[in-house]
Amino acid sequence: MKSNSFARKKNDESIVFGKPNETSKSQSFSSKISKNNETNSIERSSRPSLLVIFTVLLAAIFSLKIWPVRFDDFHSVSEIPFHKYKNKGDHQTVIEGRNGAVATEEHTCSVVGTNILKAGGNAVDAAIASGICIGAVNSFSSGIGGGGFMLIRHPNGTAHSLNFRETAPSGSHKDMFHGNPEVSQVGGLSVAVPGEVAGYEVAWKLYGKLPWAKLFEPTINLMRYGMPMPKELASRLRRPEFDYFKTHPTWSKVYAPNGRLLKADEKFYRPTLAATLEEISKYGAEVFYKGSIAKRLVDFVQKEGGILTMEDMANFSVIVENPVYGSFEGREVITCGAPCSGEVLILGLNILSEFDFARGSSILGCEITDLGLHQLIETMKWMSAGRTLLGDPTFFDNSEHVAQLLSKKHADDIRANISLDHTYDFIHYHAEYDFPQDHGTTHLSVIDKDNMAVGLTASINLLFGAQIMEPKTGVILNDHMDDFASPGIINAFGLSPSPYNFIQPGKRPQSSAVPTILVNNGTVEMVLGGSGGSRIVTAVLDTIIKKYKWNKSLLDSIESPRFHHQLMPNIAYIDETVEDEVRLALEKFGHVIDLIPVQSPFSEIQAVFRSNNTLYAISDSRKQAVAAAY
Repeated sequence: MKSNSFARKKNDESIVFGKPNETSKSQSFSSKISKNNETNSIERSSRPSLLVIFTVLLAAIFSLKIWPVRFDDFHSVSEIPFHKYKNKGDHQTVIEGRNGAVATEEHTCSVVGTNILKAGGNAVDAAIASGICIGAVNSFSSGIGGGGFMLIRHPNGTAHSLNFRETAPSGSHKDMFHGNPEVSQVGGLSVAVPGEVAGYEVAWKLYGKLPWAKLFEPTINLMRYGMPMPKELASRLRRPEFDYFKTHPTWSKVYAPNGRLLKADEKFYRPTLAATLEEISKYGAEVFYKGSIAKRLVDFVQKEGGILTMEDMANFSVIVENPVYGSFEGREVITCGAPCSGEVLILGLNILSEFDFARGSSILGCEITDLGLHQLIETMKWMSAGRTLLGDPTFFDNSEHVAQLLSKKHADDIRANISLDHTYDFIHYHAEYDFPQDHGTTHLSVIDKDNMAVGLTASINLLFGAQIMEPKTGVILNDHMDDFASPGIINAFGLSPSPYNFIQPGKRPQSSAVPTILVNNGTVEMVLGGSGGSRIVTAVLDTIIKKYKWNKSLLDSIESPRFHHQLMPNIAYIDETVEDEVRLALEKFGHVIDLIPVQSPFSEIQAVFRSNNTLYAISDSRKQAVAAAY
């Protein structure tokens, strides 16, 4: 087990923006990493719709073969689902391959990634290409106007976490949204410095194999020549708050060209974004952060009331650092540290690792017990309490709290404070501060033929970010300034916002992202992560526990009703597909239950699992997703 490195340095050098050098792209950063393994600042089957036909044709063009494996063909020790019916999607599919697999929230983009793998690219290349695709297609989730995190494990066992989370502009301050919190969610003032393009370039320079431009080609063509609108995108567009898209001069050109919002499977185009992506493919991140694209974005954001400057864009840097390590059920667990929520995930796994999950009354005749579910929810509450002291570690020393969260002793102490017969009020869990709700997000998971693994979580925060699209570039800007805390607002539980997450120039807001890799005997066994804002970390925990403690298949671990608790409010949220027996069992412990409608999924998991030289890729049907493999 690798030792953990908690101390992190402030950024001491900026990303070198410039036209990508195809011959030496891996050399400029690899030597620095090898010499110093500390923190480095460098920069989802039924009758096919037109969309499914389109993606199959796309796959055929690239000679990609995929094998859909039905639910009944994918067995494990326990295959008894504890839910009444399927989730939002009309398909729950396992995709099987032997050479490489990509799980994203949109089938077309999963295919894009596997095409890159088949063309000779590695997991990093595939993740970047699929990430670019998701940002352009499912533009409500992510895009080059946002940021994120990438977790990479090389076949030789080394691993790095790339933090390209957005940063607060230089003119920002902690009281800038006081008395007017709405402007932190919509409009120019809500925009933080985007980091996705920089993050992709650094990852490519470190590990990429294919030419930089090759990673952009599939999405450029999709956006330039059009593609059928995915069901999930069409559904999100029909939310009441986006009705104005039909008449807005910029949004209507893309999503309502005939005065009405496009329907699922109708063709949509984003030619201006295609041109922007083409520029980046030719000239690299420099044109986005210091060139013509930067100038257009800055001018537009300022026109919309924002404070983004050219200096803010030029000064953005990517942090490359050691990941956070833990262990669970004989596996090494690798994830990313703060401002990610990796330490919180490790805490949850440490707490649950020593519970006897066979104890209690069996529910629905399978391994799951009432006590086990109670303990899972109680653990989530403790995790949420521990999260309130996290933030951007480059602005304060949180090494002591991080060490405590990762400590087995701390997990033992918490386990001793979890009752076997009842839950508690929130004060029992010792939360010191309130924390803001982050939103949205996309996640994708990749494993290639050489056992390189990548987990990528990216976001523009709320649906369609700040709800502003720069007309000349087609870039949709994030509203991640809303992920910071603001002073002076006491929540319903009497807790103040966390000062560790107050706005400061250059600071990165706290995130729920937890891209995670599990390694078994030196071989990557699973890559997973999620979307859904503050429910991401509990969704990842929920999936891991079902798979490794309750012996569910990975498919059922992902598709079965999900449990979530974030301490404030003191409510356990469960998918409404859950059986009444489960709900009644939890209510006996005193849990207040809120059932989440299928039409409003609150978290989604994308995972790739390796077993006996076969890869199984699963994309969560809650987002109508399908993975791809070959």
